[in-house]
Amino acid sequence: MNEATMANENVSVIFKVYCLAVMTLVAATYTVALRYTRTISTEELYFSTTAVCIAEVIKLVLSLGMLTKETASLIKLKATLQEHIFCSPKELLKLSVPSVVYAVQNNMAFIALSNLDVAVYQVTYQLKIPCTALCTVLMLNRSLNRLQWFSVFMLCGGVTLVQWKPVEATKVQIEQNPVIGFIAIAVAVLCSGFAGVYFEKVLKSSETSLWVRNIQMYLSGIVITLIGVYMTDGERVMEKGFFFGYTPWVFFVVFLASVGGLYTSVVVKYTDNIMKGFSAAAAIVLSMVASVILFGLQITMTFASGAFFVCISIYLYGLPKQDTSRLTWKDTNLEDKQKLISV
Repeated sequence: MNEATMANENVSVIFKVYCLAVMTLVAATYTVALRYTRTISTEELYFSTTAVCIAEVIKLVLSLGMLTKETASLIKLKATLQEHIFCSPKELLKLSVPSVVYAVQNNMAFIALSNLDVAVYQVTYQLKIPCTALCTVLMLNRSLNRLQWFSVFMLCGGVTLVQWKPVEATKVQIEQNPVIGFIAIAVAVLCSGFAGVYFEKVLKSSETSLWVRNIQMYLSGIVITLIGVYMTDGERVMEKGFFFGYTPWVFFVVFLASVGGLYTSVVVKYTDNIMKGFSAAAAIVLSMVASVILFGLQITMTFASGAFFVCISIYLYGLPKQDTSRLTWKDTNLEDKQKLISV
């Protein structure tokens, strides 16, 4: 049974709810756990650059495992790797572009969550939707309808309300700089929009397997993140060790960062934009609850109103079509449309 056939299968409502629940929990838990490891520990912090690098290694291993399952033969696996990895330097170079951008994005997440509360981060990070929409229009020659544009402006308005009067987390004792946090989110949002659309364009330019493309990207990602470790924390890593400051919580964060993006591909394949919208909105609500309980976040009316507008705009953006990628793209078959993945 091939991938296209699997994509056409009618999956049960229970499986869709399962996908929705796991995606929501992963998104919310990742940001809460990352925030916890960057703010609660009184000891010297671990190096975030090494965490990003380890996550890339785990993603590569998982992708190799998925490709092994897809090829169903060690001989076919070897031939595929030989053709697309060892004999395709141009393809590796092409995939190094999103590797660099994603590496920057992942490092920005650590900086942002070191300076902003989880709930503020979750709401503000939804600016990736209008950024992705803009990149889609410019890079893939697509169009958005009026309702989608309205939802984009509503989302921006909601984020503005959230940032209008910054909320405070009373249980966080470390020094924070909201300006640096917001700049980090802005960079992450731009990276997310560009890299996601670029990766989609690469996927749809050929029939190459999604997992092969992932392997190409993660190989470049490991090299790039190692360079980042050397340039940013090289001396301290040599002095204190690559895994300095790592705790079970830190390893948990790395694990979530690794599997989160790969699991999204399953969600994209078997659910629709409305369900993903509900997932994003639910992750925001869970993050708000967790922030109140764990970090003593003081919710204001302005913040709550902004978060509400953001949740509604996410729902409206996915409402017109189950697959908004089918607007003006030509010569795209169903199998290609299932390949969109957020990493």
